[in-house]
Amino acid sequence: MALREVLKFPDKRLRTVSRPIAEVTDEIRALADDLLEIMYDEPGIGLAAPQVGEAVRLIVVDTEWTREDTERNPLVLVNPEVHDPEGRIVWTEGCLSVPDCEAEVERAERIRLRAQDLDGNELSIDASDLQAVCFQHEVDHLDGILFIDRISRLKRNLYVQKRKKQLRRELEEAGSATPA
Repeated sequence: MALREVLKFPDKRLRTVSRPIAEVTDEIRALADDLLEIMYDEPGIGLAAPQVGEAVRLIVVDTEWTREDTERNPLVLVNPEVHDPEGRIVWTEGCLSVPDCEAEVERAERIRLRAQDLDGNELSIDASDLQAVCFQHEVDHLDGILFIDRISRLKRNLYVQKRKKQLRRELEEAGSATPA
């Protein structure tokens, strides 16, 4: 089975506010499995369902994993919510849906994340630093927010112009390809 494609900015589906998951079905479990496979393949440390075109409140995160590390400790989080933000931290973020862009983003340094697992168990995770940043980044996706929305207008506009040129070039190259 082919993996779902990660949507890339400026795809409008990335701006959709996701709907809560009322019941964990086989389809939601399959989506969670796909998200994990894509996250590790890309590689990344987090992925939200809207990034593959599914507007539901589901994220996967593994902030302990690295490319060199074979041990995986994924969290699959249904209907996650960020609570009790404390402190401020600036972190350099990137995103699988925002290619070729990294920027410093200010976030809460500590949060409490509330969610359910795939068995419907309530979870409450006190997170700080990278894990807190990752949770906030992925929950933003569920609300149609990209990390570039949290950087200066100048940096965002520079990225948007660069991305438009890149997409035009890709279209031109695809149009000039001759069939075999």
